[in-house]
Amino acid sequence: MTSTETLVDSTAPAPDRRRWFALAIVMTAAFMDLVDVTIVNIAIPSIQAEAGASDSQIQWITAGYALAFAAGLITGGRLGDIHGRKRLFLLGIGGFTLASALCGFAANPEMLVASRILQGGMAALMVPQVLSIVHATFPAHERGKVFGLFGAIVGLGAVSGPLLGALLTEWNLFGLEWRPIFLINLPVGIAGLILGSRFITESKAPKALKLDLVGVALVTLGMLMLIYPLTRGRELGWPLWGHLSMAGALVVFGALVAYERRKAERDGSPLIELSLFRVKSFAAGIAVQTVFGVGLGIFFLVWTLYMQIGLGWTPLHAGLTGVPFSIAVSMAAGLSVQKLVPRFGRKVLQAGALTMTVGVLLYIWESERYGLGIASWQMALPLVVMGAGMGLIVAPLTDAVLSEVPREHAGSASGLINTVQQMGNALGLGLVSVVFFGEIGDRLTRTEVGPAFVNAFQHALGWVAAVMAAIFLLMFALPKRPAQHLEGAEDTTDSSGAAPSEDRESALAG
Repeated sequence: MTSTETLVDSTAPAPDRRRWFALAIVMTAAFMDLVDVTIVNIAIPSIQAEAGASDSQIQWITAGYALAFAAGLITGGRLGDIHGRKRLFLLGIGGFTLASALCGFAANPEMLVASRILQGGMAALMVPQVLSIVHATFPAHERGKVFGLFGAIVGLGAVSGPLLGALLTEWNLFGLEWRPIFLINLPVGIAGLILGSRFITESKAPKALKLDLVGVALVTLGMLMLIYPLTRGRELGWPLWGHLSMAGALVVFGALVAYERRKAERDGSPLIELSLFRVKSFAAGIAVQTVFGVGLGIFFLVWTLYMQIGLGWTPLHAGLTGVPFSIAVSMAAGLSVQKLVPRFGRKVLQAGALTMTVGVLLYIWESERYGLGIASWQMALPLVVMGAGMGLIVAPLTDAVLSEVPREHAGSASGLINTVQQMGNALGLGLVSVVFFGEIGDRLTRTEVGPAFVNAFQHALGWVAAVMAAIFLLMFALPKRPAQHLEGAEDTTDSSGAAPSEDRESALAG
């Protein structure tokens, strides 16, 4: 789940019984988006085998979604504030459902990639409205309970996504191979569309910021110029245009900064509030979120390729192997927010980075020791250690990054945090061609595939360990003890339309 950057006017309508139906609908949509991200990873090897997708295409099946999602998040939130959150939510869930159908019935890898990009764009319209609708629908004293439910949904999605993807792929329903992982969204999306139109109450922000479509275009162009050559470069022999494109991306990002500075002076509604980067903890936190996204983007894709192609495991075997990791993430996340961070502050996040690094190094050691004979139970220890480390980071990180941000910019900062994490994820998926596929030969015999993938997995995990070490160092710039917010203490909004209490809760939701 990802939070929106802009939220609700200070006078919420009187609650009625329909609010709980509305909550169930938006939580189902949030769950559908969360599961859709994790469900695809486990099916990637099956998609590659059945659809004949190339290495770069399977990267784009995941990276295309993340890039479109990231590029549209802030604009999706603002569109909801301007035109109505219910309207944008229904448009988003309808488009997400249509895109899921296109993914499920894709005739070739190119159509699947295009449909995934569309799906990510529709998620960017749908997801930012979820917490906005909650704030518009529920009084402050009920929101603690509501956000607790969101935390449970996140944990359930983390565990059930890979398992559901494994089961749907393994069952091969109606001979459709991997396609049911997308088609399962159809009945859920249609029900959400029908029920949402009846039970969700419309709301808008009193002072919605203007759209910054030029900013969105520059961000998207810069990321495409960087990621596309990374994913295609190895297959094409690293042509000159690829290097020029990546260098040109820096020019585009420079133009973005200049344009955003002028737009802030002109109408006060830039896509990126550059003044935020004067806050040291926020600038460091953005770096942490981006780099963390890169590490996760690399790990999750190479992990499933390693288990299913390298070790020859079935999707169900691979999915079940990941259960200890998911459980450890959920348990550590709850513990870090409720018990550890209030007492130890920043040290908890740094302990998480070090713990995750230890888990990655332990995984490398076990993979090297046991080779192709490694068993699921032997992976359990490093996966639990990695999951515990990740849980200590993901839940409290947003609050730590936002704790020194001026209240009037809290909404913009929250939206930017979620955006850069998705951008980092897309970049990490693009780097898989370098740190993983770059270690695998082009023409392998059947007996060479396993050892090559095992070796490439170990090499990629070395990069992930380096990423986590860098995150540990960057965390020294975060506040020693992030400010603690009391849910429902205030029900006012800042100038961007964001409720101050929203930002901490967004960590639970995404």
